[in-house]
Amino acid sequence: MSYSSAVSTAAPTPVRASLFDRLQSLSDETRARILLLLETHEFTVGEICQIVQMPQSTVSRHLGILGHEGWLTVRAEGRSRHYRLSPTLDEGARQLWIAVRDALSTAPVAQEDRLRSRSVLEARAERSRAFFSSEAGRWDHLRKEVFGDLAHLGLLPGLLQGSEMVGDLGCGTGHLTRLLAPFARGVIAVDRAKEMLEVARGRLLDLENVQLREGDLTGLPIDGGVLDVAVLALVLHYVVDLERALREVHRVLRPGGRILLLDMLEHDREGFRQEMGHVWLGFRPEALELLLEEVGFGAVNIVTLPPDPDAGGPRLFVLRANRGS
Repeated sequence: MSYSSAVSTAAPTPVRASLFDRLQSLSDETRARILLLLETHEFTVGEICQIVQMPQSTVSRHLGILGHEGWLTVRAEGRSRHYRLSPTLDEGARQLWIAVRDALSTAPVAQEDRLRSRSVLEARAERSRAFFSSEAGRWDHLRKEVFGDLAHLGLLPGLLQGSEMVGDLGCGTGHLTRLLAPFARGVIAVDRAKEMLEVARGRLLDLENVQLREGDLTGLPIDGGVLDVAVLALVLHYVVDLERALREVHRVLRPGGRILLLDMLEHDREGFRQEMGHVWLGFRPEALELLLEEVGFGAVNIVTLPPDPDAGGPRLFVLRANRGS
């Protein structure tokens, strides 16, 4: 399950779509190409146009047909609508789609679509990388301006007992790492931006129990079962593939270990995407709970934090869950 499928709303569909209705909706190669893209990732209309190299009017018409026949889920985020192949297809539709997908997936046009889709996904991630590469020096000020100086403290109550190995995943400039280190056996602080890690290195020089490592949340540079606690503080909204990242967190935690996550509630501040490289405009905590359970976490607890009068950004929430055996 992906986060997007957990929050999507199915497009209207006839009460009983016949086999012939289904066949007709998949009879066009363009519609089949679109569904092949949407099976593995969600995309906006503009992104689909870029991948299949067709005008928006054409793509929108095909999406309308697919949505009417129940092939799609749609998630609104700000002014954008994100489309995905429906995860709740009936058995007949699912078998029909498998047959069409298998016939199309090896075609040259489908291979070209896959290459262009990777470029689109990489462009999403590049916006975040470009932002951090250019803004490392003033990140602390910007973070305080948006979220308040004490936002991270919402993570700390009941978190550590002094014997845990903690992962600060997406550590940025090491602000939270410095708060956690005195209360932990050790902290492995990971970030994908070299510039951020350079600032963190200067901040954490006097702490002997901290390891700084360069890496991405979807491929953590940590051995399996090493961490007792994994902390993701205001970082998940920069991750393109949520499910893959959370599976990585599950992998590096020991059985019974905990994930502690701080992030924004769902909001409509589209400027965050352009100005700060956000991939997600916040989250619905209950949707993240479903995704965590699918990945293998349990005992999920969610607390919405009270608003910080000094913060200009969206409301925050804390989510805690345990890794199963």
